[in-house]
Amino acid sequence: MKTHKPKKVVLAYSGGLDTSIILRWLQETYGCEVVTFTADLGQGGELEPARAKAKMMGASEIFVEDLREEFVRDYVFPMFRANTVYEGCYLLGTSIARPLIAKRQIEIAIKTGADAVAHGATGKGNDQVRFELGYYCLKPDIKVIAPWREWDLNSRTKLIEYAEKHQIPIAKDKRGEAPYSTDANLLHISYEGKALEDPWKEPDEDMFTRSISPEQAPDKSTYIEVEFERGDPIAVDGKKLSPAALLTKLNELGGANGIGRLDIVENRYVGMKSRGVYETPGGTILLEAHRGIESITLDRMSAHLKDELMPRYAELIYNGYWWSPEREMLQAAIDKTQANVSGTVRLKLYKGSVKTVGRKSPKSIYSREHVTFEADSVYNQRDAEGFIKLNALRLRLMRK
Repeated sequence: MKTHKPKKVVLAYSGGLDTSIILRWLQETYGCEVVTFTADLGQGGELEPARAKAKMMGASEIFVEDLREEFVRDYVFPMFRANTVYEGCYLLGTSIARPLIAKRQIEIAIKTGADAVAHGATGKGNDQVRFELGYYCLKPDIKVIAPWREWDLNSRTKLIEYAEKHQIPIAKDKRGEAPYSTDANLLHISYEGKALEDPWKEPDEDMFTRSISPEQAPDKSTYIEVEFERGDPIAVDGKKLSPAALLTKLNELGGANGIGRLDIVENRYVGMKSRGVYETPGGTILLEAHRGIESITLDRMSAHLKDELMPRYAELIYNGYWWSPEREMLQAAIDKTQANVSGTVRLKLYKGSVKTVGRKSPKSIYSREHVTFEADSVYNQRDAEGFIKLNALRLRLMRK
């Protein structure tokens, strides 16, 4: 017996098997209205079938929204200003999408008068934490329903049996044991589970969808230029683009050159390790380009402090604390450093690699006059002697 029976629930709805079953399960278990929310974050594919499916299954209201520009502008770009990577390599493609979905769910709940929200994340993963921390931060009194922590449909077989019993359409490729599960948006696509649960097993080449293999990439290098303004990319090869269009372009360029594949074992917030394979072609290029423009526009101590703060910032995003005061505090500090991070970076893309090969900026603090090996009139090399002796003073005193 449930202690609280919601009257109306806003469900994060993809239109796939799991969330379609959740829709019906909510109706049966709680006898409530279900409002579906489907976000277009650039995952690819047509979203209108999700609307039709939700209507067929009796959703009381249906929201299908294109959030691609907001996603890249307000979530992906702020994260990349910090050069954010989790555990040294993961570009947080799944993590950064969750706060936006949670925010929009809460906004729809307020708009429709819903007293609960629901998601399809399992009780083993990070996404349940990310969604729910967002819900509670944005609406502390909201009721949260997480079916995977309540129901007994704990296997693919049981889910399919439930779907067949309730005449829920099942995609043909869901009837067998899929080799992996995926999550996709404009920043990345992830592959987890099934065959990949053995960390010794190499992924099959036909699994990848956003990049060709480095071996099959062109034998000739591709050169591109990315322009930045105040830390955010604004143009590729001289063409100004919107945030979503720019990331789409970088995805195309990166994918065509075999860039952005990653195979890692990561530490989930709930305590276990998981093996994930990712494709993040545009994000991989963007990270290299941003570090390239910072190298000539950001002073040494600011750059080093950013690098010290970044792992903590990355951990906050990975663990679901996007809406926390500490993440906002760090974001304010990071954004302060980006005031002069403007200019253009030239990059070389070749068989899975991306390298900065040129950088220029009207805000550059690189001084060729000071670093030249030729004669100069701006730097007195004798000054270095006193600098070194003062820095060595404590070391010398310690050993007297």
